[in-house]
Amino acid sequence: MKEKKSQNQSKGSMKWWQLSLFGVGCTIGTGFFLGSSIAITKSGPAVLLLFILAAIGTYFVFDALAKMTASDPQKGAFRTYAKKAFGHWAGFSIGWVYWASEMLIMGSQLTALSIFSQFWFPSVPLWIFACVYAVLGIIVLLIGIKWLNRIEGFLAVIKIAAILMFIIIAGAGLLGAFGGSTDVNMPTTMSEFFPRPFLGLWSALIFAFYAFGGIEIMGLMATQLKNPNEAPKAGKIMILLLTIIYVASIGLAVIMVSWDSFNTEKSPFVTALKNYDLPFIPHLFNSALIIAGFSTMAAALFGVTSILVNLSEDGDAPRFFSKKGKLKIPLPALGLTTAGLVTSIVLSLLMPDSIYEYITTGAGLMLLYNWAFILMSANRNLKPGFLDRMKYYTGLLLILLAVTGTILTKESRPGFFISLGFIVIIGSIAWKMNSKWKKDDNNTKSTSLFKKLEKS
Repeated sequence: MKEKKSQNQSKGSMKWWQLSLFGVGCTIGTGFFLGSSIAITKSGPAVLLLFILAAIGTYFVFDALAKMTASDPQKGAFRTYAKKAFGHWAGFSIGWVYWASEMLIMGSQLTALSIFSQFWFPSVPLWIFACVYAVLGIIVLLIGIKWLNRIEGFLAVIKIAAILMFIIIAGAGLLGAFGGSTDVNMPTTMSEFFPRPFLGLWSALIFAFYAFGGIEIMGLMATQLKNPNEAPKAGKIMILLLTIIYVASIGLAVIMVSWDSFNTEKSPFVTALKNYDLPFIPHLFNSALIIAGFSTMAAALFGVTSILVNLSEDGDAPRFFSKKGKLKIPLPALGLTTAGLVTSIVLSLLMPDSIYEYITTGAGLMLLYNWAFILMSANRNLKPGFLDRMKYYTGLLLILLAVTGTILTKESRPGFFISLGFIVIIGSIAWKMNSKWKKDDNNTKSTSLFKKLEKS
């Protein structure tokens, strides 16, 4: 037992601040740069409360994951902890749910990246851009974890710089530096702050959570920390930084123009600055969208490949997926991920937009189901005190609110039922495999007992 644990202990050299920066890199994506517009249209200025609630829920999830990592660093991260807490079925299910959901989401990310790129090159077909970005993402993965961390850190700095630039430009614009309208749409009454019914707020919470998606990948990378006990500290700094820049930037956007001026086709920052004669703004934020989308896609590639290798090592996927070549890279796992990526690209380009949007919405919800499992696993593995237990229950409640909010609107309701469909399929396979796992466990225990008797 001790030998097994030592093999899983981190031998990395990553410092806590590097993990924080990596977390920012794999979190700030199109879910924030574009998804926040959807949240604003559904909730108005009250969107700020939603981002704060989502930040609290995200912090509780990562705090649980980081504490499990600190007490027992494991390569499989959240799926290993789920297996330890609830049994083989949980590790199998959460691993394949994560892999399937990320593969579907990456297809939509590549399509989005291609559309953003056509802003400058309208005559180039979408599939060419999608293939180029997919190849670049695989190259980033092939050059290793050390370089992946550096690239994500570099891209994180660029994304933060773009948001900070918006904050500076917005502040200068409100002071009249660029001419145009300097009216401040500051809500002064409750009805102005909450222009939508409560159900609108409820249905928008999911989009605030999407802006924080990616912390599960940070959990996988946490095993590379030189001191795993610093994982909670890295998460606190990362989520605090994200919350400050999210709330500050979105807050400025909603007071610069009327909240009903935002639409789902444009970044809220481009909409907020539309009254100023700043021709570079669309180019600046189109660049930020491409960087954000690519960095989250590259991080997701690392995540799904790592999980597939771990599934293979545990016998929950064919063994050859964990075989490594001369470059110490699991090429079979990378090959399956690449095949899944190609399939996702084809589906995203050929399927009707509405249908594929339902599928990716369902995939996004499946990531939140994983977050719920992280909280439940921590509640069982860590034997937390009263305060931590309340944090985990509160996190579960916020996730439940976000998930059930998708039932309230006809746009997201199909995605909710699609997510349940995936859960039923993977859960059914796990249920059928459960008898085999129990038999294998009994054989293992019998062999272990026999060896002990032989020694005695």
